[in-house]
Amino acid sequence: MESNIGLFNESFPPVMDGVAICLQNYAYWMQKKVGGVTVVTPNVPGADYSQYEYEVLDYFSVPVPFRQPYVTGIAEVDPAFLLKIAKRPFKIVHAHSPFAAGMAAANIAKKLNIPMVATFHSKYRDDFSQTIPSKVVVDQIIKRIVSFYERADEVWVPQKSVAEVIKEYGYKGNVEVVANGSDLVADYPEAYFAEARQQLGIGPNDFVMLFVGQHIWQKNVKLIIEALEKVKDTPFKMFFVGNGYAAEAMKEMVTEKGLDGQVTFVGTITDRNTIKQYYAAADLFLFPSLYDTDGLVVKEAAALRTPSLLLETATAASIITEGENGFLSPNDLDAFANRIRELVGDPERVHRVGLQASHSIVRSWEDVVDEVLDRYNRLISKKKLIQIPKTSKAK
Repeated sequence: MESNIGLFNESFPPVMDGVAICLQNYAYWMQKKVGGVTVVTPNVPGADYSQYEYEVLDYFSVPVPFRQPYVTGIAEVDPAFLLKIAKRPFKIVHAHSPFAAGMAAANIAKKLNIPMVATFHSKYRDDFSQTIPSKVVVDQIIKRIVSFYERADEVWVPQKSVAEVIKEYGYKGNVEVVANGSDLVADYPEAYFAEARQQLGIGPNDFVMLFVGQHIWQKNVKLIIEALEKVKDTPFKMFFVGNGYAAEAMKEMVTEKGLDGQVTFVGTITDRNTIKQYYAAADLFLFPSLYDTDGLVVKEAAALRTPSLLLETATAASIITEGENGFLSPNDLDAFANRIRELVGDPERVHRVGLQASHSIVRSWEDVVDEVLDRYNRLISKKKLIQIPKTSKAK
């Protein structure tokens, strides 16, 4: 089937983050429903892109300094890529990044006179401020990012509170809210949760806490470790799943604080069945990030009945109602530690809130993609192009 949907992003499995998971689920469900999907992303050495039912067009890449395992590259300087992409009769392109992959999408949209959607996923200022000491330079980068979003036919954000972030950056256009979903939505039998604990070597009465995500300081992981030190007299187990530039420093910090017996670093997990086991085995998900715009992992945890503890001022906390579908804490070490102590001491309440979270904040990716395809077709119609037929199925 001819490729008519292009999905562009800097990260894609085996590089795992929330945007990569979003892109992967967009591609999977669009291919299943209408076919003709192409993912465009920089090449990760050793990656096997042939495993996907949709096409993955990768281009020459180099590592991103200080941000292992991320890669980047300029698609337009890869002649083999240019030869392949020139043959794709796209009807719409969707940029999930304002950087090189997004710029490639914008150039293709202009050349073919087709619509471009651009989703604003991250707090980019925080990323650049971490590694660039000059505020003037960071301001110039943010100005370029805003300029990129101004080229889009439609700008999307994953939840309403994220619109405030892009407006703070200087974007003055319209913003559409298109929520993220979860691929872990299902009716899980009670036995599944006990089996998950057993397979991971967790006792039935252990109180388990979990963090899944990039191991970077922007995620406020230091607050988690410092808070765990304050409650290490309580019976708990903590798992960190993921990787990043701060991983080794985090492990050293755990050792210094005498938490090695209670805290385990699992590393990167790309298998979704395995990550599902960790969510199912956990009692409480710790996510004190002020950096994330949506916190896809919060929804993933909720899908497996695990509620999250977030900071009251976090953008990602806008979906949480305290004590109903999650828990909130002030952005203060003692307050965060006290909330952990309180919740470890009341597992029945935590489980009750987790069950409510699974019913209130989780939406399937299949449902999300149905909405996305409808939105794509509205934009395609404005360009007086033939819509993507939703009746066709990819084989």
